[in-house]
Amino acid sequence: MSEALLIDRDGAVATWTLNLPEQRNPISDPTVVEALIAAIDAANTDPELAVIILTGAGKGFSAGGNVKDMAAGVGMFGGSGMELRSGYEYGIQQIPRAMQRLAVPIIAAVNGAAVGAGCDLACMCDLRIASENAFFAESFVKLGIIPGDGGAWFLPRLIGRSRAAEMTLTGDRVDARTALEWGLVSQVVAAQELLPAARTLADRIAANSLPAVRLAKRLLRESDGQRLDTVLELSAAYQALAHQTPEHRSALDAQLNRGR
Repeated sequence: MSEALLIDRDGAVATWTLNLPEQRNPISDPTVVEALIAAIDAANTDPELAVIILTGAGKGFSAGGNVKDMAAGVGMFGGSGMELRSGYEYGIQQIPRAMQRLAVPIIAAVNGAAVGAGCDLACMCDLRIASENAFFAESFVKLGIIPGDGGAWFLPRLIGRSRAAEMTLTGDRVDARTALEWGLVSQVVAAQELLPAARTLADRIAANSLPAVRLAKRLLRESDGQRLDTVLELSAAYQALAHQTPEHRSALDAQLNRGR
């Protein structure tokens, strides 16, 4: 059996590929949850890793939950109400928790359907680029359930409460161009240009100070729901760390030398 998550490293950039294409890359399977958590923990301890690109094998990004397991009531979808609750908490909900502690910027390269928890996974990333073939659907209500993996927290922060409510309460698809208009993605490109475009963006990020990029990402994440004075205090603390890095001194020297 192929690995659930393929990891390819090219210099300071890693590409993670969800690799269950025959099942449309579900992320509720324990193998996928475990693989993502392990990859995130490894990335956090890798000082040379600058950026991650996350995509899906085959034609889709991720179909979210495994609908066959859901219908059969097996795995995290089985048992009593309390067992189901525990299944979510110690299963798929470990992904958003791990993604929130990921120190490295991550770009979702959405190559096709991003549905349900798959849509939410894209929202957990720092940036999103979509191919023209991509679409997004917060489709839980179509199956008579709700976003169980944090989508109600992530989606409104990206596109606003009203549009998030439209996606969540209708479950309807949003095509790539609408996703761009709504701010769900920052670029829409031809299918064959998706990974090159994601790599170009990754290289633009990787060209900067790695410590500064990681601190800036952390500050953006920490600012969600915080008061201004709290964010300013964090900014001062993180800035003090950034000022002490060799990368800061090198950047200053380069800037000053350009002016000579």
